Amino acid sequence: MRDDTEEYFGISNGDQLVSGRFDVKLVQKPWGHEVIWAHTGQYVGKVLHIKAGHSLSLQYHNEKDETIHLLSGKMIYRVKGADGELHDAKLLAGDSWRNEPGTVHQMEAVTDCQVLEASTPHLDDVVRLSDRYGREGTSAP
Repeated sequence: MRDDTEEYFGISNGDQLVSGRFDVKLVQKPWGHEVIWAHTGQYVGKVLHIKAGHSLSLQYHNEKDETIHLLSGKMIYRVKGADGELHDAKLLAGDSWRNEPGTVHQMEAVTDCQVLEASTPHLDDVVRLSDRYGREGTSAP
């Protein structure tokens, strides 16, 4: 997603670029798309674009630790409580939420939403319990 006419430079340690530009990755999803703007051995940075009326899977992660920050829009954030029940939290622009590994959660966009996500680098660590797009039990995009 960069202009190839610009000079591209960075700092490497042999074959691997350790500092410099990062090639941003766009991943299409049935609920919208995500832009992965950082991916290292220590962390991942994403912006999720969730279309109004759509939701992500009801899911949890075995290793992934993540925090989301709602940049714009309104959403319902579902989290399984200690009582084993799902509880709805209404999130507005400016609200943040952390999920430690094992936390069952789901995001549903009331309006179009932009969500900033910072997490550990475990991109394929998703256990889908239910999914309106037929992806239960997979880590498919």
